[in-house]
Amino acid sequence: MHLFSSSPPPSTCSSSKYTLLSPQNSNPLKFHLVVPFKALHPSSSHPQLSPICSHESSSPPPLIQESPQRFQPQADDIIVREDDFEVAEKIRTAKKSLEELLVVRRPLKEITAEEEEEEEEEEEIIESEDEEVEEEKSSVSSMPFDAKLSKFAKKMPIFEPERVEQIPGGKPLTINLDLALYRAKILARNFQYQASEKILQKCIYYWPEDGRSYVALGKILSKQSKMGEARAVYEKGCQATQGENPYIWQCWAVLENKMGNIRRARELFDAATVADKRHIAAWHGWAVLELKQGNIKKARNLLGKGLKFCGGNEYIYQTLALLEAKAKRYEQARYLFRQATKCNPKSCASWLAWAQLEAQQENNPAARQLFEAAVQASPKNRFAWHVWGVFESNLGNIDKGRKLLKIGHTVNPRDPVLLQSLALLEYRYSNANLARMLFRKASKLDPRHQPVWIAWGWMEWKEGNISTARDLYQRALSIDSTTESAGRCLQAWGVLEQRIGNLSAARRLFRSSLNINSQSYVTWMTWASLEENQGNSVRAEEIRNLYFQQRTEVVDDAAWAMGFLDIIDPAIDSIKKLLNLGQNPYKKVVNSFTGSPGAENGDSGEESAGRSSDYVKGTRSEEEFDLDKFVREKLSLDPSELEVQLGTLEKVTAVSIKSPRKVSLLQRTAARPSPKP
Repeated sequence: MHLFSSSPPPSTCSSSKYTLLSPQNSNPLKFHLVVPFKALHPSSSHPQLSPICSHESSSPPPLIQESPQRFQPQADDIIVREDDFEVAEKIRTAKKSLEELLVVRRPLKEITAEEEEEEEEEEEIIESEDEEVEEEKSSVSSMPFDAKLSKFAKKMPIFEPERVEQIPGGKPLTINLDLALYRAKILARNFQYQASEKILQKCIYYWPEDGRSYVALGKILSKQSKMGEARAVYEKGCQATQGENPYIWQCWAVLENKMGNIRRARELFDAATVADKRHIAAWHGWAVLELKQGNIKKARNLLGKGLKFCGGNEYIYQTLALLEAKAKRYEQARYLFRQATKCNPKSCASWLAWAQLEAQQENNPAARQLFEAAVQASPKNRFAWHVWGVFESNLGNIDKGRKLLKIGHTVNPRDPVLLQSLALLEYRYSNANLARMLFRKASKLDPRHQPVWIAWGWMEWKEGNISTARDLYQRALSIDSTTESAGRCLQAWGVLEQRIGNLSAARRLFRSSLNINSQSYVTWMTWASLEENQGNSVRAEEIRNLYFQQRTEVVDDAAWAMGFLDIIDPAIDSIKKLLNLGQNPYKKVVNSFTGSPGAENGDSGEESAGRSSDYVKGTRSEEEFDLDKFVREKLSLDPSELEVQLGTLEKVTAVSIKSPRKVSLLQRTAARPSPKP
């Protein structure tokens, strides 16, 4: 049994000296006990305590106290002074043992797993009740603000993915999605839309979180003029991806733009840039929309943001270059075209647009070399072959133009535009029967292509077939009467009625054409000439004044372009500041490329055109571009067989374009005899 002895502490002391006596050894072990109060003796300000030496207390003092409190000895406490050894001898014979007196702690009760789960559930229930109480308190304080937010939230679409049921047999591997998308793409390219739609619907069922299926399905539906279904697919895709896929937003915006919903298209383009500010297609598509609406400054701002967030891009540079060319700032346009081709040397569109700029400036050698670069960048590009063929035909190179159009048609047998241009070429320089066959073939390839019907109607009018021309014009308008092509069709039809004397019908057709496109200078002046030929000079002058009053003149800021080019290429700008202080940054481009009349060296136009060609490839090539060799190596075609293939139009679409991998096999085998015409 442990015994405690102490000496009387003073009234202001906070610690006491005690001695521990063990039952086996009577030698005292002294230690200090710190007491959490100032005075142990009773005073006037405290309630009276029992004497410290009292033996009336019987219960042991608590071993651990949570908060400091006054010392109150119990009846079982055995506290003696250091000199009172007699009392210590009597206490040794006490009945209670040390184990009964000193109990450190109770053993913990073992808890089963079921009891733990029940306790956790009770705690979760209590926590949820506390959270509900707090939410009720906060809702009471912010009731007016939450009411406004709830009204605003009802107007916004909720992008919550639908719960997908568990697929029996498990979800297929992701590689199956890639293979299915590729197969659907090939089927759509072969105009097998229904089979492609079934595959894409399965992809959406198994992988609803992947946005590629929605984009592909929406494009296929829009090609079939199923605009409502395509819109529903895009909306479903945005909900399934929680609005985080910019490609779906951008495709949806393009669809709304085609349908004429300009305001909705702007909102969707904005959503695409919010989903991913590095999505260059959204910035470029939005800028093109603003350009069509005449908002040049807004378009430039959007293109600048695209370059800021996405870096150099050939489409952005190309669009800016076209803006500069339209504003007749050709040096800046060439600089931007150069940047576009540097970003992507395989960009056929950039080379083609640059070639058209040089053709407009009558730099024919430079334009021809740029056309060659466009074809080399994309050997099967139908636009490159078409524009190059029309360019050569306009220069009087009829045979070369015909040859280029035939190559383009052989490579792209499903394109009606190439056949349309070839038909007009044959009508002008050959005969109408061959042109009529080509027009019929083009209309079968794409019955909804309006320019084919319009050009065919124009040819029949020139041939004197008035009723046939009217039927063809009516067929073109039945496809879509709101497009720009419909406006041109109405204008051509009005000219036809004017020439045969139906003036009232001609006036109605001209008015309908201007309702579609009020900015058509040709239509306004044709109508004015009609009135003037009839002796209504006053009415003709009114029509001319109406055109100048309602026309929209786009004013572009040239100073903005100069500063913008410094922003898009700061590294080059810093070098220019070091080397060419105070000089025009485009002066070197002008002198080395265009050779404009204001050049310092005063070279002639032919020499400047030669330098333009040198500038395209960096060094002037000694050998000219061999078209026949290029067609044999890159397209595996025989140029001598193009005439034969075109003579039998039914066999043109059946011509198979052999890949370059099979060229070596073809060289090993014997040459096949060419089919007879």
